[in-house]
Amino acid sequence: MTDTRYLHVTPGHVEPGEGIPEGFDHPLDDIIPDPAAMAEVQPRVVAALRTVFDPEIPVNIYELGLIYDVFVDAKGVAGVRMTLTAPACPAAQTLPVEVRDKALAVEGISDARVQIVWDPPWTRERMSDVAKLELGMMW
Repeated sequence: MTDTRYLHVTPGHVEPGEGIPEGFDHPLDDIIPDPAAMAEVQPRVVAALRTVFDPEIPVNIYELGLIYDVFVDAKGVAGVRMTLTAPACPAAQTLPVEVRDKALAVEGISDARVQIVWDPPWTRERMSDVAKLELGMMW
């Protein structure tokens, strides 16, 4: 018998933007990526985000494909553009806050802002091969 794991995706019962903490839907257009900060600090932010796990799925959110962009400006402000598996995701209140806090804890980051986006929508195709293998979706 095979150990099959299923990816739970909650159907959207709310409009995009509802259910996420206040302030996590603002555009990050004023954070201009700095080449030096991107080379030095951005990889450390990504490494920190790899320690954030969806509470219902035993894979980190980076490998799940929930992180769309990570950028850092010359002042050390990190911008993270991410999505959730569905607008009604039960972790909508906690994941963005944890992402912000993990980014803030990285040396060289002075501030961190997270924007939840719904376009493009998340699909299982955004998952890395590592995530698919962990969830039994690759043979």
